[in-house]
Amino acid sequence: MNREKQAPEIQVGIVSGKGLTVTFNNQFTVNGLNIPIEGELTAVLDDGIITVKSNGSVLLSGSDLIFTPLSESASFTLHSVTIGVNFHWQRDEDQTFKGKLKFIVEDDKVTAINILSLEDYLISVISSEMSATSSKQLLKAHAVISRSWLLAQIDKNKLLESSEKKYQNYFRSDDEITRWYDREDHANFDVCADDHCQRYQGITRASTRLVEEVINETYGEVLTFNDSICDARFSKCCGGVTEIFENAWEPVNHPYLTKLVDNNADPEGYSLDLECEEGAMKWIKGNPDAFCNTTDAEVLRQVLNDYDQETHDFFRWEVKYTQDELSNLVRERTGIDFGIIHELTPLTRGTSGRITRLEITGSEKSMIIGKELEIRKALSKSHLYSSAFVVEKSEDNGVILFRLKGAGWGHGVGLCQIGAAVMGAKGYQYDEILDHYFRGASLTKRY
Repeated sequence: MNREKQAPEIQVGIVSGKGLTVTFNNQFTVNGLNIPIEGELTAVLDDGIITVKSNGSVLLSGSDLIFTPLSESASFTLHSVTIGVNFHWQRDEDQTFKGKLKFIVEDDKVTAINILSLEDYLISVISSEMSATSSKQLLKAHAVISRSWLLAQIDKNKLLESSEKKYQNYFRSDDEITRWYDREDHANFDVCADDHCQRYQGITRASTRLVEEVINETYGEVLTFNDSICDARFSKCCGGVTEIFENAWEPVNHPYLTKLVDNNADPEGYSLDLECEEGAMKWIKGNPDAFCNTTDAEVLRQVLNDYDQETHDFFRWEVKYTQDELSNLVRERTGIDFGIIHELTPLTRGTSGRITRLEITGSEKSMIIGKELEIRKALSKSHLYSSAFVVEKSEDNGVILFRLKGAGWGHGVGLCQIGAAVMGAKGYQYDEILDHYFRGASLTKRY
């Protein structure tokens, strides 16, 4: 039996723009027409209709175009795809994909969507999220959680579509903004190709025989809890303790996404009540033992791709701003004029010490913002590494300085990629890694 027929087909949003350029490296057909398409084409939006041009001449037009390869080995290249959107490693690159290409009209732009098998998608994700030369056990663990996460999002989308209640991720009053970033962004495809969801770079990111072996060995395997597929989240570095789901996204408790110490035992000399300001301060300013507390270059290369390695400090880090720099930054990033910012005050912290509600006090306005990603977006030109930080305010020659001393990289929920890499290097098997980060979840073969 051909198992591939059992894997679901998924749609991945790659890039949007007023005009997109694609090169079909082999022959494709479009919308079932018996017309071979090959070479470089440009798709532009013209009065709400997608017009596809070749060498300046109109080739075809429509509001929904699907290009299908005439052979399994056929591929297409999308040019100037932006990766790392709003992160410090943001850049454009050409990316090559297998499978179908779909153009749709979305928000007065042309959106390119790649349609392919979930298992083919995973081969790229595992090679894009980390090095394709990572340890086998780490790759197997990540294959399971990436598969689980995507299938859970598809199930979630179906529930949201059938619900009479509108999904709400934004609450605002005169003195508080609460926002999280999740499924609301993708109504026309299953998942995007960037860090907002899971990094997917088609066949651009070189894969290996090991990655293909890992996907084959875990084919159809997912994490489940009470017979439902787990919403298996992951981030680069938890900072030593993981966060719970509801502190980063909607107020829903997932028992398998709980607080846990990223170690075999509780580190000595620390209180693990990180929701308390005193405990959080000592933890964040300290250097506790944890799987993810590593400088092992060989291990880090397994998780950090070239542009990730531009980030040198992630377990513990520090950024500083003058009062003017901070005031201008927050005004630019939030669109709110606080005037001169006088204080940044953590009001609520999560289980990992990540701030979920931060009060910003300025000369013109004071306001509370949350959740964790909203805080990270407000306090950096890209994204602050995490919201697990303490604020130290000082004065130097009449200049007021704000130092943010922080822990971890990302939201900290679920699997810690660097911690998992260390576990793999220490000889843990993939099921042991998954047991560590997803307490109470079970490995289940769904197809």
